[in-house]
Amino acid sequence: MKPYLFSLAAGLLVGVIYSLIHVRSPAPPVIALIGLLGMLIGEQVIPVGKQLLKGTAFVAACDQEHAVSHVFGELPGRTVASKVVKKDHS
Repeated sequence: MKPYLFSLAAGLLVGVIYSLIHVRSPAPPVIALIGLLGMLIGEQVIPVGKQLLKGTAFVAACDQEHAVSHVFGELPGRTVASKVVKKDHS
């Protein structure tokens, strides 16, 4: 969770500095960010679709192809260590 908070804090600081020096942010508009999300999801359509054609359930197919972690990255609270512990107990 810390990296997300640091990233947000850095972004806020830069935004305040931009405001003070009257510079517009070079960040892409929301429509571009939605397009990027579509690209990430689109990359997963074929691999997950192949799993679905084999008869795998949707959630299991996404899990097997690591689709969620590909689209969203490492989410807060889901560390590599916790994944290793879960695998060891299975």
